[in-house]
Amino acid sequence: MGQIRKQAIISSIVIYIGFFIGFINTWFFTKNGSFTPAEYALTRLFFDVGQTMYAFANLGVISVIYKFFPYYKDNLKPKENDLMTWALLTAIGGFILVVIGGWIFEPLIVQKFSGRSALFVDYYKWIFPFGLGILLFTILEAFSNNLKKTIFPAFLRETALRLLTLALIGIYLLGLIDFHLFMQLFAFLYLVITMILATLLISNNQLHFIFSVSRVTRKFKKKIVILGSYVFAGQIIFILSQVMDSIFIASLIGLTQTGIFALASFIANLIQIPQRSIVSITLPALSQAWKDKDMIEIDRIYKRSSINLLLAALFIFGGIWLNIGDAFRLLHIQSEYATGITVIFILSISRLIDAGTGVNAQIIATSTQWRFEFMTGVILLLLILPLNYILIKKIGIEGSAYANLISFSIYNAIRYGFLWKRYNLQPFSNKTMLSILLGVAAYFISYLLFRDMQGWMGVILRSVLFSIIFFAGIFTLKLTPDAMQLVDVAKKRFGRN
Repeated sequence: MGQIRKQAIISSIVIYIGFFIGFINTWFFTKNGSFTPAEYALTRLFFDVGQTMYAFANLGVISVIYKFFPYYKDNLKPKENDLMTWALLTAIGGFILVVIGGWIFEPLIVQKFSGRSALFVDYYKWIFPFGLGILLFTILEAFSNNLKKTIFPAFLRETALRLLTLALIGIYLLGLIDFHLFMQLFAFLYLVITMILATLLISNNQLHFIFSVSRVTRKFKKKIVILGSYVFAGQIIFILSQVMDSIFIASLIGLTQTGIFALASFIANLIQIPQRSIVSITLPALSQAWKDKDMIEIDRIYKRSSINLLLAALFIFGGIWLNIGDAFRLLHIQSEYATGITVIFILSISRLIDAGTGVNAQIIATSTQWRFEFMTGVILLLLILPLNYILIKKIGIEGSAYANLISFSIYNAIRYGFLWKRYNLQPFSNKTMLSILLGVAAYFISYLLFRDMQGWMGVILRSVLFSIIFFAGIFTLKLTPDAMQLVDVAKKRFGRN
């Protein structure tokens, strides 16, 4: 767990830096006198539709890499490892099918979006290079993570991508390019970071293209195909459940409301920053633990991830909700976006629930019970799609937030129950409730003491007091062993100095 903790800390720092840059980008997108809500929404739709293309094109190869890489590593020399070759070829074939499907269904896209989201129709074709970049980068990232090289891919995805976006925004706001050229260049951002990662892997002699079939591939071919097929369907279901809200909003009520929902989602997604770093690091560790039948290690990862992610999520959510009103005013966010504050709260509760249940999805996906992950994905999709459609039409973007909260709560409850019943794994303890009570207490004390103080001074005082109470409570109550171990490491280092 020490190695996981070390990499998680570094990855979290990289991701936080990336999100800070993303915050600057979002501010430029949404502040008065910059982009319109519809233009901002278009950039978010590139991500959502690009992720959908990735889901259909990858044909399950990402999970195959995470599941079977330990077998390739243990039985083949690096220059004999053909897993990456077949994964890339399979995914490229899948993307060709996506392009064909996009061409066939273009008239339907035009029909559904031209009335309320004409800007999306204008740039529809430019989403394809964006989706290809997501696909290729994610494959290379999975391979790199299994080589225990998790930091640089995280930097490229979370920081470098946003720096490139910031550069584009700056060029646009300076009047050097128009919005049309901005979106054309935006479409190639993922391909740029993909080329950087590929160049690094090749230069370090870690990426080889082997076109002969290895003995490991021959041995596991049938299992690879079965796993890939199930996971492929499961990934489509899960990613659709993640992105269909904004697509539904764009189709049903227009790009302006999509932009408001996109900003609310961005703010709520700050809660998931630690979760993203933990997931990328624990996947290879869980795959190895399942291979070694090390249930003690799996149980430890499950429990640690749950309490650590819950504490991180509570801290971030508390900081956001204490200052959300002042933040909108002080940063001169366009007035339309303030209508999404309720959406931020609802989505944040959904993110808290997801964080608190730890890496349950990753445990199931790397086990022999990945078929169950597929079935829960089907349940999630059957819940979230009709709920989104009905509630968006009925109450607007808040309806989509409620659809997410209901669907993901049920989804996580099912996975929690399965792991408890099947493997006697469950992540909660009395410290889970203590953590929640600590977060609530820290929030209300900070709010009640400084609720009448506005402006930057109010933001600073509320945030400082909340942080002091929260972190003092973590150490006093000894809510997570990782916090105490970090203190021990710091003492040893200062002792040596």
